[in-house]
Amino acid sequence: MLAEDRAQALAPAPDEQDGRAGGLRSRTMLAKRVTDVVCLPSSEISPQERQLAGDLLVEMLLEGDADLRRRCANRVAALTDPPHRVLRLLARDEVEIAEAILANSEALTDADLVEIAKDTTVQHRCILAKRDDLSELVVQALMEPMEEDVVRALLCNASARFYHRTLDRVISASRKNAQLPRLILRRQELRASQALAMFWWSGPEERRVILTRFAGERRLLQGAAADVFAVAAAEGWQDPLSRKGLQFIDRRQRNRLAIAKSPYDSLEEAVIAAEGGMTRELVAEISYLSGIKPVTGAQMFTDLGGEPLAILCKATGLKRPALVSLWKGLKRDGASLDAPSEAFARVIETYDVMSNEKAQTVLRYWNWSLTSALSPALVDAIRNGADPDDDELGLAGRTAALVLDL
Repeated sequence: MLAEDRAQALAPAPDEQDGRAGGLRSRTMLAKRVTDVVCLPSSEISPQERQLAGDLLVEMLLEGDADLRRRCANRVAALTDPPHRVLRLLARDEVEIAEAILANSEALTDADLVEIAKDTTVQHRCILAKRDDLSELVVQALMEPMEEDVVRALLCNASARFYHRTLDRVISASRKNAQLPRLILRRQELRASQALAMFWWSGPEERRVILTRFAGERRLLQGAAADVFAVAAAEGWQDPLSRKGLQFIDRRQRNRLAIAKSPYDSLEEAVIAAEGGMTRELVAEISYLSGIKPVTGAQMFTDLGGEPLAILCKATGLKRPALVSLWKGLKRDGASLDAPSEAFARVIETYDVMSNEKAQTVLRYWNWSLTSALSPALVDAIRNGADPDDDELGLAGRTAALVLDL
C-alpha cells in the first residue's frame, strides 16, 4: 500500500505541459517531481533524502520562473517539516509568491521570521505582522523601520506580544500620529506609566479610557511606607531619593509649608485670584500650594484639553466652582456649570467621575515622573543625543523627556 501511495505521489500531473516558447518541458517536470519528493510525508522519506531533494530544488528555483516558484511556495507552505533552505528562499521572493508561506507556514521559526523581517519589503512585513502568536523578538524586528502600515497591523494583532521597550517606541511615535493612541490602548501589555505619559497628546476619548483604566490607588504603598515618613522627617528630609519617593506615596496632597509662606491664605483664595487672569506667577503659586512643581503645573495649565484641571481640583479637594475660576483665568470659552462649552463639559465630566484617591494618584504620578529626575544634566544629555529610551535614564527621566519633548 505504501508503495502505491509513493507511486501516486510521484505520478505525472495533467498540468505538467509547458506552453512557453521553446519548450523546456523537462525543467517543469523535474521541478514537479522534486517538489513531490520534498512534500512526501515523514513516514515515506528520510530527513536526509528530504534535505538532498531540497538542495536540488533550491538550485532549480534560483533559475526557475515566477510560476514555478509560486507553485512550489503554495505546496511548501502547508508542510510542517519542509527543507528550510527552500522555505527561506521562497519567503524572500516577490510578495505574490511569498505570501502563502509568510501567512500560513508553521515551519518558520522565530529566527526565520526575524531574518525575513530584516531582509524583505514593507509588503512582506505587513503579511508577517498579521500572523498568530508573534513573539516579542519578532515584533521588535518587524517594528524596527517603524512603517505605519506594519505598526498598525501589529497593534491590531491581539496575539502578537510586545516587549515594553518596543511599545515605548510606538508610544513615542504616537505623538505625531493621532490614530495610534487608540490602537495602543487595545494592548494588554500597556503599563500605567506608558498610558499616563501618552495622555498628554491623546484625544478626548482616549484620555477618558486612560483615566478610567489606569488611575489606580496607592493604599498598599501608603500602608507599607507609613513608618518611613516619621524617620524621613526626623532626618530633616535630607535624602533626596526617599523624599521624592515619599512625595509620590503621601496621601496629603496640599503643601502646608507652601501655604504658610504664600501671600494667599489658602489654595481656594489663589484660585479665585486666578479668575481675573492666569499669570506665570499664579501658576507657580497654585502649583506649590497643590503640592506639585511649577513644571508640572505649567504642563497642566497649558494643556488644551483641560482634563488635567479636573484632576488638579479633585486631587486637592477643590469644589466644582474652582473649575470655573481656572477656566475663566485661562480665557477659555464656556466657563459655566449650567451651560458649559463642549470642552469644559469634558472637564466637568472628568471631575465628576474621578475619585479623590485616583485623582491624587494621577497627579502625584505626573509630578513625580515629570520632575523627580528633571535636571540640567538630563536636559543637556538628551539634547546632545542621548536616547530618551535608555534604561539608565530611569523611568521618570524617560517620561519627562517624552512628555516635555526635550
